[in-house]
Amino acid sequence: MKSLKFLVGSSLLIASWFSVAQSAAERSDLNLRSGVTDISAQVYNLHMLMFWICVVIAVAVFGVMFFAMFKHRKSTGHKPANFHENVKVEIAWTIVPFLILVGMAIPAASTLQDMEDTTKPDMTVLVTGSQWKWHYKYMENEVEFFSVLATQREQIENKFTKGENYLLEVDRPLVIPTGQKVRFLITSDDVIHSWWVPDFAVKKDANPGFINEAWTRVNEPGIYRGQCAELCGKDHGFMPVVVIAKEPAEYYKWINEQEQIAIKRKEEEQRLLAMNMSMDELMKQGQQTYNAVCAACHQPNGEGLPGVFPSLKGSALILNDKQAHIDIIVNGRAGTAMQSFSKQLTMSEIAAVVTYTRNAWNNNTGDMVQAKDVNAIMVGE
Repeated sequence: MKSLKFLVGSSLLIASWFSVAQSAAERSDLNLRSGVTDISAQVYNLHMLMFWICVVIAVAVFGVMFFAMFKHRKSTGHKPANFHENVKVEIAWTIVPFLILVGMAIPAASTLQDMEDTTKPDMTVLVTGSQWKWHYKYMENEVEFFSVLATQREQIENKFTKGENYLLEVDRPLVIPTGQKVRFLITSDDVIHSWWVPDFAVKKDANPGFINEAWTRVNEPGIYRGQCAELCGKDHGFMPVVVIAKEPAEYYKWINEQEQIAIKRKEEEQRLLAMNMSMDELMKQGQQTYNAVCAACHQPNGEGLPGVFPSLKGSALILNDKQAHIDIIVNGRAGTAMQSFSKQLTMSEIAAVVTYTRNAWNNNTGDMVQAKDVNAIMVGE
């Protein structure tokens, strides 16, 4: 009678646990997301299959074990058996796990094969990780841009209330079409990053000097968020990924607009090469550029972080060598966190920020740098 009550109670407990587990599995904050692609659905279903196989094994093993302990306990007069080995049992507990693993490997191998199949893409995007932002280049179009964290610094410093998408918002998201196979070529300019979008079931390391491949085909229009998933330095937590999936007609309209903007930007750069900006114009634009791009490392007051990022206030390089100052911004410096900004900033923005840092914080060199001076460094004159 006691055994029957024990079995009934255990069954009810297991049934209620299964119900709670199934409910929890449907919540993305407690489980993998089913995502918005066929591959992400495959990954989710594979994950749940493996999970329930493990649950069944655990229930069976622990059920038999607890039942045996309860049924054959000393208080009921049972004596412990005395045996040394059992060849049949040993064969069984070797073969059965082997068959279970083979059964799990078959669907897993199929899913992995589909995930790695980057052939016959409809379009390709080169994704480059940089400390601490992402650069996207559309290989079939003349469109490329950096995607930078857009969360206000005041939110990070707890001066403003944190927004709904705190640390998961950018100034320029990646835009892709729905229903088309998009291949990602993923690499890095500096250290190892990892491009991760949970809803796509895509997480691929960005290694300097190597190109990894991934792909997705998004079924539903929408905004999908992710982030860098590899500890990459000081601002690792401020390196989000935002992807907007648009219907094909909307996407092609957007990409055409971006190509026109790129053409106009090049034309404007050429115009600026033939003119000089005033000191006031350079200082105003330079301050804006510095606060947006440079202040995170070198601080708004130009004093940097001792031992990590050098101070620009009273710097010998800034006070004495204008050409070297321009060169380090254009080309970066190998072996340090100072990366090249030649693709991130226009020549006029680089000229302005150089002018600003050479005259702010009592540096007062009086130097003015124009776009043509930056161009001379870029072309090696």
